[in-house]
Amino acid sequence: MARLTQEFASRNERGRNMKKKQKNYELILGASITLFMVILLLVGIFFTPYDPDAMNGSARFAAPSLAHLFGCDHFGRDVFSRVLKGTGTTFFVAAATVILGGGIGIFIGAFTGYFGGWADEVLMRVNDVLFSFPHILLALVFISILGPGKYNVILALAVVFVPSFARITRSEFLSQKEMDYVKSARLMGASHIRIMFVHIFPNVLPAVLSMAAIGFNNAVLAEAGMSYLGIGVQPPDASLGRMLSESQTYLMSAPWCAIFPGLAVILLALGCSLIGDGLLKKEGGK
Repeated sequence: MARLTQEFASRNERGRNMKKKQKNYELILGASITLFMVILLLVGIFFTPYDPDAMNGSARFAAPSLAHLFGCDHFGRDVFSRVLKGTGTTFFVAAATVILGGGIGIFIGAFTGYFGGWADEVLMRVNDVLFSFPHILLALVFISILGPGKYNVILALAVVFVPSFARITRSEFLSQKEMDYVKSARLMGASHIRIMFVHIFPNVLPAVLSMAAIGFNNAVLAEAGMSYLGIGVQPPDASLGRMLSESQTYLMSAPWCAIFPGLAVILLALGCSLIGDGLLKKEGGK
């Protein structure tokens, strides 16, 4: 009997050690893909082989080669240079959307979750109304009012993303505000602002970060979709979605014009999606 007990104990110990050694492959792969794309867009800020907007009639539909790594489009523009610039534009729009929409949503969620009362009821009902509409449809409504353009896309998507961040943050604050460490902070005379953002917010941060990664992924796809429809980022700014729209006519004769911008969109979205999944897995494994 003692031998069986010892064997079971050793198996459990091995299981725990294997669990500790198990790597978070989603987080590692997502971070690697995102880092690769960030390096590409940083290179595109300071250097591109050709002017992304320079037209060259003699290079129309030039196939990928050493001179033009990703080939040329129907205006003779270098696709590699335009992908570098377009990746930077899409990344900027997505990051600005998450920062603006996430910042407002986190503040609203923290305020309503911590204080409650009539403000919680009013703001959450408004939040529910916005949340009831599909994100892309609501963004299209705002764009139709504001007009196309890079900064209008950021503003429209930020408004659409506020309800998601507010709801997640509020639920986390509701679960944290009755914890013993919060009650101790109140007894020690800490102010509400200090309790919210010094004591509670660090414990809410993992959920917020995973939501930010998922939001970035959605913002990339939304920006590419709106630019594809012609109501997003406007020329002369390079946009991956607009490049896909322009290349659809030449998909069979010059597929490289669509393949490389499409790969850039996929990698941007995939990297952040894997980071979000990895953060959720890490938080759930604690």
